[in-house]
Amino acid sequence: MNETLAGFLYLLAAVAFILGIKRLSSPATARSGNQYASAGMLLAVIVTLLDRSIVGYGAIAAGIIVGGGVGAYLARSVEMTAMPQLVAAFNGFGGGSSALVALAEMSNFTNLPVRTLVTVAISIFIGGLTLSGSFVAFGKLQGIIDGRAISTPGQRVLDPLLAIGALAAAVAIVVSDNAASGWILAALAVVLGVTRTLPIGGADMPVVISFLNSASGVAAAAAGFVIESNALIISGALVGASGLILTNIMVKAMNRTLGAVLFSAFGATGDTALAVGSGDRVARRGSPEDVAVSLAYAKRVVIVPGYGLAVAQAQHTIRELASLLEGRGVEVRYAIHPVAGRMPGHMNVLLAEADVPYDLLYDLEDINPDFPSTDVALVVGANDVVNPLARSDSGSPIYGMPILDVDRSHLVVVVKRSLSPGYAGIDNPLFYQDNTLMLFADAKKGLAEVVSSIKEL
Repeated sequence: MNETLAGFLYLLAAVAFILGIKRLSSPATARSGNQYASAGMLLAVIVTLLDRSIVGYGAIAAGIIVGGGVGAYLARSVEMTAMPQLVAAFNGFGGGSSALVALAEMSNFTNLPVRTLVTVAISIFIGGLTLSGSFVAFGKLQGIIDGRAISTPGQRVLDPLLAIGALAAAVAIVVSDNAASGWILAALAVVLGVTRTLPIGGADMPVVISFLNSASGVAAAAAGFVIESNALIISGALVGASGLILTNIMVKAMNRTLGAVLFSAFGATGDTALAVGSGDRVARRGSPEDVAVSLAYAKRVVIVPGYGLAVAQAQHTIRELASLLEGRGVEVRYAIHPVAGRMPGHMNVLLAEADVPYDLLYDLEDINPDFPSTDVALVVGANDVVNPLARSDSGSPIYGMPILDVDRSHLVVVVKRSLSPGYAGIDNPLFYQDNTLMLFADAKKGLAEVVSSIKEL
């Protein structure tokens, strides 16, 4: 293929990437944004195959069939609640691929320029670390690995030694252009990814996944420099930048720093949870009929969806409930916390599946001033993002985290299976307030009973 034509087509692919990411910023345009980015990647792949003789077309066809088949299966079978795990797996495969590209370049060519060897070392290190760290994060979110912060003996000594060894191997790559040094660096990076991710609690895993997503982009961009692929450089840089922006949004939403997430244990499940229902605290229980009456005769209702709604796949039921209330003249809106569910945008996508209008979704900053004038705040499966301890208890691990001020509503209805703590592992005093009514039920089943009761009023 003509070099000028190939460069122009790569530029078109880059423009499609940028437009796609831009349109992903809004639920209304996210679907077309995904299509733009996918078309750009397809174009880049086609141009690369026509422009370079890499492997035989039989191998390429086999890769497309196998990869496309696996991708189609995952797209149809993975539930919304497992999206963070799927993203983690994609990050790991992306980082591993970048490391393998760099290792292959070292193994197949000699006397590489110093600038190329530097990017080889960067790609191998970041790619290897992303590979293992992402799959540890996957295991924690999937429940395969204990979600608590797991520290290994002598970790404060082991991690620095691994980092020093990796730096020495990287220097050896640049100085000697030795492929063996590349494999040593890859092994050290993989081990370091495991030892650095295990001590991070399950509550912080979504942040870790977002950060590793950015790291996989950096590894891909470095691999692009290694093989002199502008398309890979641009796409990797875009992934790296967007992942870092998402990470920043998440740590701000949790009032934490990236350093605190990566280098301190937080979100250990079980051990740090306060005894629920202890002392003189009593949670006021309600029936579906009680909840139905409170909602049906309210003027303003704010629905707060959380991970429990996603697990129960109750988005369509909550939409049916909202439609019933709107038919009775009730104003219904949805309050979306930046980290509701497990990742930013999780709840938006989930509610979009149920055809909830975009203009009814309100961010934390926009909806919080309205809670004092809200008749009923309906909290479905949310916990930490509505915990008042974030405002009042300076000793709480979530102190300072921006929350949805549902406790300031006239009535709070919480639909939850039990009084168990959230990801942060702490109890929620909201459940015991005088203006809180607890409906202990699976979100989908409980809301369905509320819907039935409203229809009978």
